[in-house]
Amino acid sequence: MLKKLRIKIVFAAMLSLFIVLAIIVCAISFFNYRNIVSDADETLAILVDNDGSFPDSDMGNPANDKESPKKNNDPGSLELPYESRYFSVFFTADGNVASTNTIKIAAVDTNSAIAYAREVLDSGKEEGFKDDYRYIVYRSDDETHIIFLDCGRKLSSLYSFILTAVGVSAAGLIAVMLLLIFLSGRIVKPFAQNYEKQKRFITDAGHELKTPLTIIDADAQILQMDFGDSEWLSDIQNQTSRLAELTNNLILLSRAEEAQTDEEMIEFPLSDVAEEIAESFKAPAKAHGKILDVQIQPMVSMVGDERAIRRLITILMDNANKYSDDNGKIAITLEKQKNIIRLNVFNTAEFVSKESLPHLFDRFYRADESRNSQTGGHGLGLSIASAIVATHKGKISASTQDEKSLLITVSFTA
Repeated sequence: MLKKLRIKIVFAAMLSLFIVLAIIVCAISFFNYRNIVSDADETLAILVDNDGSFPDSDMGNPANDKESPKKNNDPGSLELPYESRYFSVFFTADGNVASTNTIKIAAVDTNSAIAYAREVLDSGKEEGFKDDYRYIVYRSDDETHIIFLDCGRKLSSLYSFILTAVGVSAAGLIAVMLLLIFLSGRIVKPFAQNYEKQKRFITDAGHELKTPLTIIDADAQILQMDFGDSEWLSDIQNQTSRLAELTNNLILLSRAEEAQTDEEMIEFPLSDVAEEIAESFKAPAKAHGKILDVQIQPMVSMVGDERAIRRLITILMDNANKYSDDNGKIAITLEKQKNIIRLNVFNTAEFVSKESLPHLFDRFYRADESRNSQTGGHGLGLSIASAIVATHKGKISASTQDEKSLLITVSFTA
């Protein structure tokens, strides 16, 4: 259980950190991309206003500088015509190429420019990206003009940033995971100590209670022999028996959770064990008019603690017998498919709430409190079953389809 707690702590922390880093990297990348698109659109707007070229601002002529892009003294805007790489293609109304301009770019020749432009025309979009080129389509004097702006360097910088961010984030995640694996042991140490003390207390208290319970039961039997049967002596014996059963179950649950059955793991015939236990429940079921259906696949064996598995099947069958309605149905099936052994125990019931299913394997949980006096249980049976299954590295689950029946499924890896 503590190992699972450590795994959950590490997993929750790593998932949270991953989500935060992913949001940060995605947000920064998105805003950088939007800035690239915004700057490109502003530059394309200048080119559109000047029919595919920048206005003259060369030779340091003050008269020309007044008509420079963006009409301000920002050095960046003055350098824009020299930093920008672009090309354009003009089409006539009938779709023929009227002219091309590839002077301001060396990576694209006339044929490539025309090919790019025709792909853009076929797409029907007015603006967007074609490879690393941001384009815009506009019409003037019955001609279709398409201007492409090279954004390759900015996009390459963006991609480099994303790769670097992903790499650094991955390294950070690995470093944090290693730290969490180391520190999680210290985090759960107080819980581990408390858990061990709790288990030790249950075991010790259980053993200490056995002696006085045995004495009380023996004294009650002596009084019964001396004074005969009485209501009070019978009540003392019944309650002593219930308390002894509860004590034994608590000790059994504590031992099962300590996984002390590793030394007793041997191969045994599971089919024979299940058949034998199912046979013992036929008489109790028949006494209440219940139908017991047994479908056991022969020759199924498993490696485990036979005594613990016997108790597991007995608990499940006893639970099905106690909580099934009169004249209802109980069914046990055992089958092996490939390397999975699956045990199903089914019973009809008056009512099974779907909300109660996740709590059926909790200690002292009872789905129907009104039946305590009838069944005589303590709500520990399925907790013990769950602990036995966990000890054997298996899985146990409960389900209901119509809230009028309960199916408990146990699976082991063969």
